[in-house]
Amino acid sequence: MDFEFSADQEMLRDSVRRFLADRAPTTYVRSMLDDERGTTDAVWNGLAELGVTGLLAPEPYGGAGMGMVDMATVLEELGRAVHPGPFTSSAVGAVSAVALAGSAEDQERLLPDLASGARVGALAIYEAGRRAAWQAPSVEAAGSGTETTLTGEKVHVADGAGADVLVVSGRDADGALGLFEVDARALGVRRTPAPTVDGTRKEATVTFDAAPARRLAGDDTLGALAATVDRTRVAMVVDGVGAASRALDIAVEYAKTRRQFDRPIGSFQAVQHLCADMLRAVELSRAAGYYACWACDAADAGERHRATTLALAAASDGLYQVGASAIQVHGGIGFTWEHDIHLYYKRLLTLQHIAGGASDQLEELASIALEGAGAESA
Repeated sequence: MDFEFSADQEMLRDSVRRFLADRAPTTYVRSMLDDERGTTDAVWNGLAELGVTGLLAPEPYGGAGMGMVDMATVLEELGRAVHPGPFTSSAVGAVSAVALAGSAEDQERLLPDLASGARVGALAIYEAGRRAAWQAPSVEAAGSGTETTLTGEKVHVADGAGADVLVVSGRDADGALGLFEVDARALGVRRTPAPTVDGTRKEATVTFDAAPARRLAGDDTLGALAATVDRTRVAMVVDGVGAASRALDIAVEYAKTRRQFDRPIGSFQAVQHLCADMLRAVELSRAAGYYACWACDAADAGERHRATTLALAAASDGLYQVGASAIQVHGGIGFTWEHDIHLYYKRLLTLQHIAGGASDQLEELASIALEGAGAESA
């Protein structure tokens, strides 16, 4: 197994890092915290011109036909820059859902605009009180073909308020799971921005009242949706690795220059221990995250889900603690609005909330292990 990045992957990483440093520094991030879309046309179009919005889309539909390992090099840089905007929602979530669950006609209709950044997509699959039961949505689909309508509500729709097209899970009259394309500005669609602790991560509640929809006509909706969910979750892990890595760098630099008792605070053992624990958490999460990306590209569905769950277990609490420790290293200044370190802390806190904490993931891993043991004994 080759653990080194290819020359092309390193070039992609460098290009994205330079672009973000030049066009989207933390001053830009702060300016987008209260913006509904979380991005400007100039920055979004710049990312599209780099080709990263279409990395996961097949080449016949304007994409690069690459995998999650390639995408991870981009996601980690976005995390390092605490970049706001709908990148993960559109370039990972919506593109994956259409590419995996759509027919050739669906892909031809939707993917070129998603890949080019001309349209922004969002995935709407979670419902109040049943986020873990995304396989069995309560949103109801009536009719068929171009006469399909959706009725119900989705919550925690990442970047839902600023999206152009929504990919929505629902069930038809027979109770079968389906994924549906919905124009976000169509009659019958109401989007309400939801407050979040992290202004770089926008969420919305989306209500459908006989909203016009079109069903994606792929062969295996459940399998495609499961793969999409795993991709979006591991994308959050890798983004978190980038944010935590940068938070560690900022904390270490501060520890070298901040002086107490006529010494740099980094010379004190307590601060050194904090930084060492932060490094351990970052590297463990990075290894688990990149392995999960590889599993999304090359492993079977069972191993993909196991690897994704393991990555979430490593990152959800571990990377949050990196953010909290970075605040602690900075002392009182870390709590102030003027210092950037709180942006990283909030990004990592959001990851923990989305993942549900390590305990939830470890419980899922236990279920996977027990199911495997039961299958072997049978």
